[in-house]
Amino acid sequence: MKINFIIALLLLCSASSYGQKLKVKQGDFNFIKGQKEINVEFVYDNMTLLKKNLSNEDYVKEHSAELEEKTRGKGTSWEKSWYASRELIYAPKFLELMNRYLYEDHNVFFAENLTDAKYTLIVETVWVYPGWDAGVMKQPAKVSTLLKFVETNNKDNVMLEVSSQNAPGDQWGSSFSNEDRLGEGYAKTGKSFAKLILKKGF
Repeated sequence: MKINFIIALLLLCSASSYGQKLKVKQGDFNFIKGQKEINVEFVYDNMTLLKKNLSNEDYVKEHSAELEEKTRGKGTSWEKSWYASRELIYAPKFLELMNRYLYEDHNVFFAENLTDAKYTLIVETVWVYPGWDAGVMKQPAKVSTLLKFVETNNKDNVMLEVSSQNAPGDQWGSSFSNEDRLGEGYAKTGKSFAKLILKKGF
């Protein structure tokens, strides 16, 4: 029992040492009042991964080869799920938390493909760490993003830019899916960013 407590304490300390940091880089929150819809775009073009800062292409090639070596076909299957997770897990998790706080409380709705919306939120993934889960011990995922509000018809006009670093992705119990853990990191990003907007913009 004492050993389990110590392990839990170590995990808590490990997770807290990588706490999420939000920093306003430019702009303010004044524009958001009175808006009913915000278009959202997710960008992964320049993301890097792990402490080695691998490009997405290098990470996929390396991880897919490792899986393929263990079980033929597994690497190819994982690669498909890795890219599909952007639409099936990451974006929905982020949007769910943004709308939970901003739509339910202030009727500001965030979604993709709202091309008539005056403003667009660009969620650019900068760096991710998938974490790991070995049952008794685990390491949460981490997601770093650049969150930028721009005019939909003039994206050079930046209204607000916020950096989010090391949003933790973890779940109760065990999760052996890198994509699920990363999804929780995007959910945490959405939750923290929505709370910041509520505090500064309303």
